[in-house]
Amino acid sequence: MSTVRTSRPGAAHRLAALVEDALGGPLPVRLRAWDGSETGPAEGPVVVVRSRRALRRLLWQPGELGLAQTYVTGEVDVDGDLADGLRRMWAATRERRLHPPRLSLADRARAAGTAVRLGAVGPRPPVPASQARLRGGLHSKARDRAAISHHYDLSNDFYRLLLDETMAYSCGVWADTYAEADAADAQRAKLELICRKLGLTGGARLLDIGCGWGSLTLYAAEQHKARVTAVTLAAEQAAHVREQVRERGLADRVEVICQDYRDITGGDYDAVSTVEMGEHVGDAEYPAFTAALHRMVRPGGRVLVQQMSRGAVAPGGGAFIEAYIAPDMHMRPLGETVQLLEGAGLEVRHVESLREHYVRTVAAWEHTLEARWDDFVALVGEETARVWRLYLVGGALAFEQRRMGVDQILSVRPTAEGVSGMPATPGEWYERLDRP
Repeated sequence: MSTVRTSRPGAAHRLAALVEDALGGPLPVRLRAWDGSETGPAEGPVVVVRSRRALRRLLWQPGELGLAQTYVTGEVDVDGDLADGLRRMWAATRERRLHPPRLSLADRARAAGTAVRLGAVGPRPPVPASQARLRGGLHSKARDRAAISHHYDLSNDFYRLLLDETMAYSCGVWADTYAEADAADAQRAKLELICRKLGLTGGARLLDIGCGWGSLTLYAAEQHKARVTAVTLAAEQAAHVREQVRERGLADRVEVICQDYRDITGGDYDAVSTVEMGEHVGDAEYPAFTAALHRMVRPGGRVLVQQMSRGAVAPGGGAFIEAYIAPDMHMRPLGETVQLLEGAGLEVRHVESLREHYVRTVAAWEHTLEARWDDFVALVGEETARVWRLYLVGGALAFEQRRMGVDQILSVRPTAEGVSGMPATPGEWYERLDRP
């Protein structure tokens, strides 16, 4: 890898020295500072530090969160492919065993001295407006409502712009024949697969916990004639689903409830689904959540959980995700979720990884974001649009590199005699799935 340096050191060289000391290795990307100076590898993307304020922000908030703040505010940008830049950083971390910044007092003193020489010393910059600000006890009902609202109540117009016609905001199922433009087909295939796994038939009672914008609720009611109770904490989502129920004439099959899952009454459902909602439940609360799933489904009924997973290092997804996207999110290794489901009395019958499918799903969303960038900026502002660019690009890489996973976990509540009602083989689940 070739490196280009100018004859006269500038701000970029001073910054590079600090970064390389913190990382314990050479820069994997090129760096350009506000004074026009550059250093680092000649090829690939260029990280552009647009102002001294970026350095001041990192002095006050070092690490991932500070870096994210500099990007979403535009104080730092990437000239070139953002995904390529992030991929190079991860590769350097893995191959060269670089470490995240762990600044000692001496490191901080040296950084402060450099900041003084660069004219970057000053008061702490304000926290970006797009960063979440939650109050109250962790996973109290009020705080959970605020956390869900921060992400999902951004506006229905925003999600209509980002998502395909199904309004499904979760991992699709991509057949080998699908192209990038077939995102809606991938979502319909996912919805059909869930309905088949749950064994839905006409009149079956389905409880859809965390129904989102109603993609599964509406599909199950229209295509499988199920009677669906849809539950969400997000007011914007509930309003959208109710509107769709009216427009499609499904009032006799669909009930929409805006409430916490802990407040759901009744039970004896033939099937229960929860698609990428369990990540918001919380670690300590998850056993009570699985107990609720068991209580809500009748003996012989099925429960399908589609949920993201992650190792113990960053169960919340990291500082950026927790501050900007999904506050209080908690993910765990797949095996722990299976254990918790079975600990509640459910029998896990089938587990399917969709990790590679999420790479394609998120890439389709990011493609839409870039193609309609001006529309997104006009709708939510450039800062929020930059939050979503960083989120989608980083998310696709996390699934690609197996730092995150996503799985469908099908379980059943056996009868007292141990009868599951499951088919001997599940082969029919996938027949003609690419043409739902």
